[in-house]
Amino acid sequence: MNCTVDGNYLNSKMKITLRLSLSLLLFFSYFSLLAQKRVVKVVYIGDSITFGAWLDSPAIQAPPAIASAYLKKQKGIDVVEFSNQGHSGYTTVDFLPGGDTFNAAEKAANSFSAKPGILIFSIMLGTNDSAVKGPNGSPVSPEDYYKNMKSIVDKLLSDFPQCKVVINLPLWYSPNTYNGAQYLQEGLDRLQSYFTPIKTLVNSYQNHQVFLGDSAAFGYFKNNYLTKLRPEDGHQGTFYLHPTKDGAADLGVFWGKAIYGVVGER
Repeated sequence: MNCTVDGNYLNSKMKITLRLSLSLLLFFSYFSLLAQKRVVKVVYIGDSITFGAWLDSPAIQAPPAIASAYLKKQKGIDVVEFSNQGHSGYTTVDFLPGGDTFNAAEKAANSFSAKPGILIFSIMLGTNDSAVKGPNGSPVSPEDYYKNMKSIVDKLLSDFPQCKVVINLPLWYSPNTYNGAQYLQEGLDRLQSYFTPIKTLVNSYQNHQVFLGDSAAFGYFKNNYLTKLRPEDGHQGTFYLHPTKDGAADLGVFWGKAIYGVVGER
């Protein structure tokens, strides 16, 4: 028996085995890294509060920008892409499927990069729905608010079967709020009557795709409106409706935490 030949054969076999092991290790390490890092794509649907009305630079100061920046800093998230689809004065009626506003939100979702990722629709609507008069469709009853929100969510789930929808409760505003639209105490009461329909709607989905988002900001702004909401001149004196720069930053963190609670490290 030629021992030299056998030794070379064994050495070659060991080298091949080692190379295969290293290749497999790199392969699984790569996919382990992909599993740890996530691409999150968020379309924020809402009204002037979402848009960032009265802020100097809504593109970087509005709640969607702050929420997205917050998300990017969280463990397990590498890339965050977002689109701010907030429109001043808009209601659930304005966002109903088939309309230009809804189509624009879907177009925004389709415009994200081709990178695999998690698509989130973060929604906060209701302020303008609750008005006594002024915004399109207002006042919107709790029953119609539920129907409108369900139409919006159902269409999003139909058109983006892998998406997740996060619905945030709308914010407190002062009971004398009356600018171009009339809100007042009646509107504030109506706004709060939307909370149960929102929770009922979320609970009606058993597909682990629709979630209740932030529910703490309402009380936070009610308790801190003098510093976190902007004083505005209205028909019934100074009212508080839109977040200040600091308030918008705080709201963005509320939303970011809600979204991270859904995507997180899953």
